[in-house]
Amino acid sequence: MSFSTLGLSEPIINAVTELGYTSLTPIQAEAIPLALKGKNLIAAAQTGSGKTATFVLPILEMLSRGVTQRKKRARALILTPTRELAVQVCHSIEAYGKHLSLKSIAIYGGVDYAPQKQQLLDGVDIVVATPGRLRDLYTQRAIHFDEIEFLVLDEADRMLDMGFIEDITKIIDTLPDNRQNLLFSATLSRQVRELAKETFLNAIQLSFTKENVDKPDIDQWLITVDKDKKSALLSHLINEHQWQQALIFIETKHGAGKLVSQLGKRGIEAEAIHSGRTQAIREQLLADFKAGKIKYLISTGVSARGIDIEVLPLVINYDLPFPADEYVHRIGRTGRAGASGQAISLVSRDDFKNLCMIERRLGHLITRKEIEGFKASKEVPISVLNFEPKHKPARASSEDKHTSTISKSQLPSRDQRPSKNAGSKKLPPNPWNV
Repeated sequence: MSFSTLGLSEPIINAVTELGYTSLTPIQAEAIPLALKGKNLIAAAQTGSGKTATFVLPILEMLSRGVTQRKKRARALILTPTRELAVQVCHSIEAYGKHLSLKSIAIYGGVDYAPQKQQLLDGVDIVVATPGRLRDLYTQRAIHFDEIEFLVLDEADRMLDMGFIEDITKIIDTLPDNRQNLLFSATLSRQVRELAKETFLNAIQLSFTKENVDKPDIDQWLITVDKDKKSALLSHLINEHQWQQALIFIETKHGAGKLVSQLGKRGIEAEAIHSGRTQAIREQLLADFKAGKIKYLISTGVSARGIDIEVLPLVINYDLPFPADEYVHRIGRTGRAGASGQAISLVSRDDFKNLCMIERRLGHLITRKEIEGFKASKEVPISVLNFEPKHKPARASSEDKHTSTISKSQLPSRDQRPSKNAGSKKLPPNPWNV
């Protein structure tokens, strides 16, 4: 199917055609017609599935028939977990609506209030915002919600993981009852389902994480290495393979700065992006990385959700993330738009619990490799795919809280560990077996 079959107006069709869009993704083909009919939707959709166009195009189509009538108002509200994602979604709105007269704004923290207040005073049609800053502006009476016709919760699971539930519910309580609701989430966790049940009445639930959805072409493998040798191994891999570009994920902003310094001492230039850097610097770093001016960008998980690069050959997990779904989000930054990609993880014994949960989530063991000169002295056991930790790692409340590690007593004994052929064991299909 093509976009011309959806019944969208000519200005929107022209815009997507100019962007080089040809055929619809599965989520676009199924969800856009429903959204155009005014249905409430709850959709499980992975990164790279085309979900932004799925909610932006219907909103543009329906809003194009008028403009916001009063100051400090908007007709569509899109909530996102991070400032980077807010900017990214706003850029998509501008690109898809380039032939329309609609106005949009990205609202997020870390910058001065005054310019955002002025834009709202002038009047906008679509607000893309992080929940905390939007709620601040609402309490300051810089924006009113009485004309809101559309509400979108983008990456709802991530917003709840980051502790925005109170801000989200307070905002929703102030919105008009007569509105259309669209929720998109990589996983429909219990918390997401509870929020949707309380907020989105008579919603149609869709899932695009099934086996019949095209999987990205991602070659995954891991290297076992001692924790104190990770930076040396990363330097060796970069020099050995001469990678042209890589996005490197690390758990803390302190660790990101330290890794930049360690790589620099070995002649490898890298940059770090995390919440400790100003918004202007973060936006410039992302622009330079997308333009190829930065070869190696080290990012914390908090910054990861707004990094959207059409062709990214390599993702490296310097640290393994928690929860396991975050691993799927991270590697989903590569292997997009039909291109192939690589996802490499550097795994030490401290990462064993997270590795078990990630491989259990995937439904298979990740291929292991050893690099000469970097063999781990502290063995990383083969994962137990039905591993259920007695105490799951607590979610970090900031970027500088490390993922919990497993103690020696929690490791399986040798006779409990699967054989090296354990990876061949057939398991039931999981939702997105990349």
